[in-house]
Amino acid sequence: SQYATVIFLNTTGNVLNFNQEVAFERYIQSGGGYVGVHAAADTEYSWSWYGRLTGAYFKSHPAIQEAKFIVKDGTFGAMNHLKDSVWTRTDELYNYKDINPNINVLLTVDESTYEGGENGDNHPMAWYHEFDGGRAFYTAMGHTEESYLEEDFLKHLLGGIQFAIGENLKLDYSKARTQIPPDDNRFSKYQLSVGKFFEPTEMAILPNHDVLIAQRRGELMRYKESTGELTQVGYLDVYHETGISGVNAEEGFMGLQKDPNFEENNWIYTFYAPKGDESVNRLSRFKFVDDTLQMSTEQVILDVWSQRQICCHTGGSIAFGGDGLLYLSTGDNTTPFDDTKAKYVNDGFAPLNDLPGKEQYDARRSSGNTNDLRGKILRIRVNENGSYDIPDGNLFPVGTEKTRPEIYTMGHRNPYRIAVDPKNGNLFWGDVGPDSREDKMDTRGPMGYDEMNLAIEAGNYGWPLFIANNKAYRDYDYSNGKSGEFFNPANPINDSENNTGLNEIPPAKGAYIYYNYDQSKEFEGLKSGGRNAMAGPTYYDDLYDSKEELPSYYHGKTIIYDWMRGWMKAVTFTEKGELKRIEPFSPQTELSNLIDMEFGPDGRLYLLEYGSGWFTQNEDSGLSYLKYNEGNQPPTISDFSTNVSSGSVPLNIQLSVEASDLEESALSYVWDFGDGNSKTTSKPTVSHTYEEPGSYDTKVEVLDEEQMKVSSNIIQVVSGNNRPDIDINITGGNSSFFMPGVPMNYDVNVSDVEDGSDGIDLSKLMVRVEYLEGFDEASLDMGHQEIDPIANGLAMTQSMICKTCHKANSESIGPSYTLIAEKYHENNDAQAYLRGTMQNGSSGIWGSNVMPSNAELTDDQASDIAKYILSLAGETEDTTLPPSGSIIPEEDREGKSMIITASYTDNGAPGTSALTAVKRIMIQPNVISLKDAQEVLEFNPVQFGGMDLLIIPRNGGSFAMENLDLTGVKKVNVRAGWQSAPNKRIGLELRLNSPDGKVIGKGKMPLPEKGTEFGVIPIS
Repeated sequence: SQYATVIFLNTTGNVLNFNQEVAFERYIQSGGGYVGVHAAADTEYSWSWYGRLTGAYFKSHPAIQEAKFIVKDGTFGAMNHLKDSVWTRTDELYNYKDINPNINVLLTVDESTYEGGENGDNHPMAWYHEFDGGRAFYTAMGHTEESYLEEDFLKHLLGGIQFAIGENLKLDYSKARTQIPPDDNRFSKYQLSVGKFFEPTEMAILPNHDVLIAQRRGELMRYKESTGELTQVGYLDVYHETGISGVNAEEGFMGLQKDPNFEENNWIYTFYAPKGDESVNRLSRFKFVDDTLQMSTEQVILDVWSQRQICCHTGGSIAFGGDGLLYLSTGDNTTPFDDTKAKYVNDGFAPLNDLPGKEQYDARRSSGNTNDLRGKILRIRVNENGSYDIPDGNLFPVGTEKTRPEIYTMGHRNPYRIAVDPKNGNLFWGDVGPDSREDKMDTRGPMGYDEMNLAIEAGNYGWPLFIANNKAYRDYDYSNGKSGEFFNPANPINDSENNTGLNEIPPAKGAYIYYNYDQSKEFEGLKSGGRNAMAGPTYYDDLYDSKEELPSYYHGKTIIYDWMRGWMKAVTFTEKGELKRIEPFSPQTELSNLIDMEFGPDGRLYLLEYGSGWFTQNEDSGLSYLKYNEGNQPPTISDFSTNVSSGSVPLNIQLSVEASDLEESALSYVWDFGDGNSKTTSKPTVSHTYEEPGSYDTKVEVLDEEQMKVSSNIIQVVSGNNRPDIDINITGGNSSFFMPGVPMNYDVNVSDVEDGSDGIDLSKLMVRVEYLEGFDEASLDMGHQEIDPIANGLAMTQSMICKTCHKANSESIGPSYTLIAEKYHENNDAQAYLRGTMQNGSSGIWGSNVMPSNAELTDDQASDIAKYILSLAGETEDTTLPPSGSIIPEEDREGKSMIITASYTDNGAPGTSALTAVKRIMIQPNVISLKDAQEVLEFNPVQFGGMDLLIIPRNGGSFAMENLDLTGVKKVNVRAGWQSAPNKRIGLELRLNSPDGKVIGKGKMPLPEKGTEFGVIPIS
C-alpha cells in the first residue's frame, strides 16, 4: 500500500515466493501499477497470472544487433517524445510466446532489419494495458548498459512508469479478490497408525470413517475408527516377487477403492496380480460385509495382460468420477534398466528396442499401442452383474480396428496415482519419468522428467515418443546405434515391430507440470533430487459440512504430491484447464513417502505413507489425517528430552520440553513419570527421583490458557540398570577412508557397570557393516531406539527367557530359530504370526512343549525378534561379524559410506529390564580410486623410482599411490573426484613426495561447487 508502482527491472526466473505472489496480485487488484523491463518477461513461468499481467513470456533471442522499431501509437506518454515513426536502435531483441491478445501495442520491430526474429509481421516490443484492476506497462528494450544513457529510451521508460502510476490514488483493498492463504502452522498431522504397514499401496475411506488399506503382498487391512485398531480383514493370493535374483516385481495388490454406493451395495474394487499361471493384472470387486472381504463374492471385471518376471511400472490406481464412471491406471510394463547383454541400450531414455526377444525394452508395444491396455488410464461403467459398458467420449469408439475402447488416455509410463474431479470429471495423474540426467538431443533426446497431467477429454500423452511438454525423443536403431529423426507430436508414428495397434496414433498432449532431477526453472518450489509424481483429490468445501474440512480457501484446488521429495502442493486451474497457480500445501508437515491421499466423507484429508524403505515393512509407514485448526491452536512441541535414560537406584532425572504457542499464551506442563506420580509446573523443566528399579514411560502434556493441549512422545527411563558402553576402533591402516579390496581391521569393546568385565557376554554383541549413499556424520547420533531391527532382535533373543529354549542353529527344548525361519519365511503374515505366538504363547506346533507368553514384549520388540528369526531363512552362517576382525570392502562399494554398527544388550538387573546400546561409526570412501586415478593422470610414462603421490582430503585422512612413473615430468594434472554430502563439501590437497618423504610439489583444489563431480589440480 506504500507504493505507486512496482518495477520488475530485468528480473529472471522465480523472484517472489508464494505469499509474495499473493500480496502482489492483491496489490494490482486494489489499483496498483506494474512496469516490466526487458527480462521481466523471462520471469515467473509457473505463475500464469503474472504472464498475463506482463503481456507475454520470453521465447528466445538472437545476438545483440541494430534494428528498426515501428511506432504504433505516437500519442501515448511513453512514445510522444519520438519525432519519427521509425526508431533505429541497438538492443537484445526478444521473441515472445503466450502473447496476451488484450495488450495495446505501442511499438513493434521490423524483422527484416535484423537476423533472428520469430514473431513475424506482428512482433510487439512495447505495450500497455489495464489488467485485473491495475495498470501494466512493458518494454522489451533495456538489456544493454548503453540504453540507460540514451535519452529517448529513458523518456520511453519514464512515460511507461507514469502510466503505471496513473492518478496515484490510495489503493482500495476491498477490491482485492485473491484470497490470503491460511497460515502454514494451522495444519496439524494426527497419526492413526504408525509402523504397522508392510508396503501399503492404496486406501479407501468407508462411510463410517473406517479405512481400508491394500498392502502389496496381498493383505487387506482395516483401521477401525471407533477403536483405533489395525487388523487384517482380507487376503488376496498375489504374484509379488519374480523369483529372479536382482529383479524386483512391483505387482501384487496394487489398487483399492469403494463403490460410490457402498452403503447400499457393499462393493470393494481391487486391482491385483493373481498368483498362478495367468500373467494378468485383474480388476475385480468383492462384497465387504461384517468387516471381512467376502472372497466368494468376487466378480472379475477386467484382466490386463502383463509380462511377468521383469520390472517395472504397474500403475494400479482406481478412482470414480462423480458420474459413477470407473477409472483405472496401468503402467507400461517395460524395463527401465539397460540390457546387460546388448551393445546399444536405452541408457535412461525412451525404451524403443523392437529387436526380436527384446520386447520388455520397448514401451511402444504397450504405452504407444492403441490395441493394448498397458500404459493407459481406462474408463468404463460397471454393470450390476460385473460386466462393463464403454462410455461416450473415450479415445477410440467401439469397433475401431486395432484399438481397445476401454482406453481414455494413453501414452503413460507409470501413472501410479490418479484422481477425478467430483464435479467436472477432470482426470488428474502423476507420471513417473525415466532416469536420464542430461539431454542428448543429437543422439537420443531429452533428459528424464516426471509429469503432472490433466485430461479434460480423451487423449494421447506421448510416452514413449515424448516427455514433459512434448519434448521429443529420436528414433533409435538398436542393431547399429544409429539415431533417426525426432518424433513429431502432431503426427506420431508407432512403427515398432511389437505394435499390434494403429500405426498413426493420436497427436500428443503435454504435461501441465514437468520436472527433472534438478531444481525446476519453470515451476517454483518443486525441490530437486529423486522424483515420484502423484495426483491427489480436488477439494470442494460445499461437499462437506463438518469441523474436519479444509478452509474455503482451497475450494476448487487440486492437491498434488511427490512421494520422494515429500511435498504437497495445491494447484489452481483456469476454466479452460490451464495452470493458474502452484502453491505450497501444509509445507511444514513431515511425510515418509506419501503414497495415497483421499478425502473422507466429512472432508477429513487422510494420508497413507509407505515409509522410507523399499519392499519392506517400515517403522515410519503410517496412516494419518491432516486437520486445519481455525481458532485457538494447541501448543506445539518441538523437543522432549531427558538428561539420562538409565542408571542405578536411586535414579534422579531431569525432563525438559521445548514448546511454543501461536497465540503466545502462557503455558503449563503436566508431567507423567510413569510410576504413578505426576506433577504440574509452570516451567518447562522438572526433576524426579525413582526409588525402585523398573522401566517407566515418561511424557508431558503442554496446555495453553484455554486448556488446549498437546502430548509429547514417550521416553522410556530404566531405573536400576545402566546402559552399556560400546567403542569401535579401527586398529590398523587408515581410519578415515576405505578403499575397495584393502582390508580394514577393527575392534569392538563393551563395558557395563552392572555386569562388570566378567559378565560381558560377547555372544550378545552384534556387529554389522553396510554401505549407504548420502549418509553423513549427523546421521550417526540416532539414539538407542534407532537400532537396526534385526540387530535388536538378535540382542533380545540373547537376553530373554527364550534363549533357554531356543538356539540359532541347533535344537533345544524348542526348535532352532533357523527351522522356524525356514517354516514361515514364505508366509505373507509371518511377522504378525510370530509376534502373536511370542506375546500370547502357543502349544502343539513343534510338539507337546508349551511356549509361555511374553506379554511384557511391546509390538516393536516382538516385531524385531520376528525380523531377526526370519532373516535366518536359508542361512547357516552367523548374521554378525566377530568382535574383532577385518573388513574387506567390495569393489562395487565405491561412492558409498561404510557404516559399522555394533549393538549389545546387557543381562539386565533385578526388577528391571535389559538395556541395549548401539554405536555407529562412518568410514568414507576413498576420494579417488587407485585404478581410476592412474587412468586419468596426464603425464608421459617415464620412470622415476619410488615417488609417491599423496592425496590428503581437507577433513583429515590420506592415502597414497606409490611408484608412479614421473621421471622428468615438469607438471602433473590430477583429475580427482570428491564427495558432496548434504551441507558438506570436501576440498583436496595433493602432494608429490620424493622417495625420502620430502614434499617436492603440491597443489590444492578449493571447495568445489555443489553438483560438480570432477576437477583438475595442477602440481608443479
